[in-house]
Amino acid sequence: MAEYAVLSDIHGNLYALEAVMKDMSSFAVEGVILLGDLIDYGMQSNEVVDYFRDGCGRKIICNLWGNHERAVMLSDFERFSSGRGVESARHTADSLTEETRRYLDERMRHEGREEFLLGDLQCLAVHGSAEDAYWKAVFPEDVHGDYRNYDLVLSGHSHYPHVFTKFYEAEDTARRNRHAVLFLNPGSVGQPRNHDPHAQYMIFDTAKRHVAMRSVEYDVEAAMRLFEGRAVDMFYRDRLKNGV
Repeated sequence: MAEYAVLSDIHGNLYALEAVMKDMSSFAVEGVILLGDLIDYGMQSNEVVDYFRDGCGRKIICNLWGNHERAVMLSDFERFSSGRGVESARHTADSLTEETRRYLDERMRHEGREEFLLGDLQCLAVHGSAEDAYWKAVFPEDVHGDYRNYDLVLSGHSHYPHVFTKFYEAEDTARRNRHAVLFLNPGSVGQPRNHDPHAQYMIFDTAKRHVAMRSVEYDVEAAMRLFEGRAVDMFYRDRLKNGV
């Protein structure tokens, strides 16, 4: 049995991350897959990056840029859907330490996607989707790309957890000429949007192909208090308690 933790969209929320890592200790986790957006929205972007830079106690299998790393590091804010999103990203950019910027530049994958093997599973990890690695998310009704060459697709960005299988035509009579691709999204650690304010991630067992969707309590009020006096729209504070 090999278990891997899948985390995405931590968004500068160290309280949520620490709760997730504590919860993870009850599993035999061999490695952590990070699907992007360590930073922004929350007030602890430097602290979250410090946590991983200092080792986090787990092997990191892949570590992707999300759209927020890309926007902040390249000073490219054009694709944010609201002015408050741009203001938040600019606030984050101004607050990042040189050590944080070095980590984002040197220890995260700038392409927003990575292919690798987990056991005998051919995997694609992507922040968004094959069609747009940063800004267009995978959804069950529209996966935004062709994934027939993979067994497992791990994606984030939407902040909505999902587990579903899509079948592609294949020359494989033993499997009735179909190839199954499993799609996983762990939801968001630091800013969930599925009306569940708890920190969310998943554990994937490669041997059993079993998924454990985890929803972990953390000190939401403490995370919200950090917004006091900051030049960021309080929408990003208040959404934490509602999971929206």
